[in-house]
Amino acid sequence: MRFRTLDDADLQGRRALVRVDLNVPMEDGQVSDDTRLRAAKPTVDKLRAGGAKVILLAHFDRPKGKVVPAMSLEPIVAPLGQVLGCPVAFAEDCIGSKAREAVAAMQPGDVLLLENVRFHAGEEANDAGFADAVAANGDLFVNDAFSAAHRAHATTVGLAHRLPAYAGEQMRLELDALDRALGHPERPVMGIVGGSKVSTKLDLLKHLVTKLDKLAIGGGMANTFLYAQGHDVGASYCEKELAETAREIIRLAGQNNCKLFLPLDIVVAEKLAPGAPARVRDVGSVDDDERILDAGPETVERLCRAMGNSKTLIWNGPLGVFEIPPFDKGTMEAARYAAELVKAGKLVAVAGGGDTVAALNAAGVADDFTFISTAGGAFLEWMEGKALPGVAALAQ
Repeated sequence: MRFRTLDDADLQGRRALVRVDLNVPMEDGQVSDDTRLRAAKPTVDKLRAGGAKVILLAHFDRPKGKVVPAMSLEPIVAPLGQVLGCPVAFAEDCIGSKAREAVAAMQPGDVLLLENVRFHAGEEANDAGFADAVAANGDLFVNDAFSAAHRAHATTVGLAHRLPAYAGEQMRLELDALDRALGHPERPVMGIVGGSKVSTKLDLLKHLVTKLDKLAIGGGMANTFLYAQGHDVGASYCEKELAETAREIIRLAGQNNCKLFLPLDIVVAEKLAPGAPARVRDVGSVDDDERILDAGPETVERLCRAMGNSKTLIWNGPLGVFEIPPFDKGTMEAARYAAELVKAGKLVAVAGGGDTVAALNAAGVADDFTFISTAGGAFLEWMEGKALPGVAALAQ
């Protein structure tokens, strides 16, 4: 898909309305992880260098169309200024006189953050009047929030139909990486999908088996597939009511020549606790009081061999309960091996989803992957093959 970037824009003196993702984790009123603030910097830098007035639009939490002081963006101003290395002004509303006066006071190169767009019900409703009111303060629109691109909101879709619209630098990076992973990948393409529930990833699995050459299923959802094949899973988490759905996905994979990798061996324990006594079992050799909590060494070794024979990897979800050692071993080993392949120039590896990012950070390899998406829902919907309204609105 072709979309306009800031390379195509005349920026000098223009008012740039920029949709960013500042929905950062906070603890005791302080930003505890500034990843999303840092992600906004390349676009802000480019706009400032071009002489634009940079007006940032963002949401925080879920105020549901009402003013909720605890969800104000004002506490983000100081940490954002530190990351950007420049002063950031703040307006107490994103429309109306407060926004208008703050924008009127700007000089080229200035940065202004407007208050939480979700304080207005018109944002999530993509209300025409609200979109008009926001657009009145801009000459062009830049969408740099891929994480909100699966929402047809006023500041993701509405503005793109009212002003010349461009993809920001982070949006461009994300779309380019995703195109390399599933749009026009170098084959063979392998996927790893983990996590606890099949039910939350049905659309994803059904889509991926039609697109990938290989798909490995791990985490709690693998238990449902093992159960569907007639294996005993003991006291493990398992969505037994989805056994027929799992068998359907296995059939679909076969019809599309997608090789499915399910566990060969597993790591089990009677309780989920740090340092709990763990045993490696063959699939199906699980006692009634045992829970499957990680992929076994033979499974991980086969997974690594499959990655080594692939050109592209897309990863969503851990292989086990990685937060609690010793059940982190499978995920850590697979992640580190993938990172080695990337560093050797043998693999393009794209990963996304909150648990996946946390697992790769825990393995110390997040910076070694080709690209990591922090977009959550948008990343999943893109993997499911769904059109993202915020991206479609940028199409030329």
